[in-house]
Amino acid sequence: MVGIVLASHGNFAEGIYQSAEMIFGKQQNVQTVTLSPNEGPEDFLNKLKQAIDSFDDQKQVLLLIDLWGGTPFNQSSGLLSGHEDSWAVVTGMNLPMVIEAYGSRSSMDSAQEIATHIIETGKDGIRIKPESLEPKKATATVKSSGQPHGTIAPGTVLGDGKIKYVLARVDSRLLHGQVAMSWTKSTNPNRILVVSDSVAKDRLRKSMIVEAAPPGVNTNVIPIKKMIEVAKDPRFGNTKALVLFENPEDALKTIEGGVDIKELNIGSMSHAVGKVAVNKVLSLGKEDVEAFDGLKKLGVKFDVRKVPGDSSENMDNIVNKARKDLSSVKS
Repeated sequence: MVGIVLASHGNFAEGIYQSAEMIFGKQQNVQTVTLSPNEGPEDFLNKLKQAIDSFDDQKQVLLLIDLWGGTPFNQSSGLLSGHEDSWAVVTGMNLPMVIEAYGSRSSMDSAQEIATHIIETGKDGIRIKPESLEPKKATATVKSSGQPHGTIAPGTVLGDGKIKYVLARVDSRLLHGQVAMSWTKSTNPNRILVVSDSVAKDRLRKSMIVEAAPPGVNTNVIPIKKMIEVAKDPRFGNTKALVLFENPEDALKTIEGGVDIKELNIGSMSHAVGKVAVNKVLSLGKEDVEAFDGLKKLGVKFDVRKVPGDSSENMDNIVNKARKDLSSVKS
């Protein structure tokens, strides 16, 4: 696995490391190296060497640096001597770049390949609001995503006529950093479907969700009835969908309506009156417990993970604990 060093002036590297861990989970073979105001180039170089020595394999090392021309960059560049064919240094480090580097290690074994790949992601992470302030880009040829464009005659069959569900997730936050960056990277959908009757009626939430979508992935917010209709429409046969539900009740209604989802990823369920906190990220109420019971009867499997790198927890234990705690609250 490619070793990654995050290096910066001050504590910037440590902060971005913590942020990336929140979104993508804990990572192996990643180290931070910081330059304090009272340290010199030699101090930084020694810490940098120690960080690289800690990696399982020092043959492939990617150094992500905050600024071109500063001490972290200069000392990192000096270490490239003798490793020009395998190591790489990238400056302008930002959070999207770091997350993309993490995700790329599962499919790329070369530090230099990852370095080339993450440049565009780092650039795309720089956005402006209002959008009218964005610099105009040259018109480029848009690569087809295999999705329906314009009006396609009803009854037309694309692919095998069936949506491919690369991930179906229950998450009260719906589309946020962990989903937009880590889960889309690991599942590679070409469309995100947020399925919620309440959110579909809320223009503000709809617009915020669409804006939070990762570049290149079509995103729609639709009511449950529409999801059931779309699932039966053969025109969406080329769709690789990441489906998001705000709660298990909506997931149950959707699957009962005929949507062929066989596994649900359980991410986070926020606390509210009438719910009990089962762990740090999951709070369940009576309706949630009943919905999970119903989903289990339908044969739906559960994968309880916030991010792809986490280990899955046992859903039966979670539901049983919630059932017991809710019973105690009543009594």
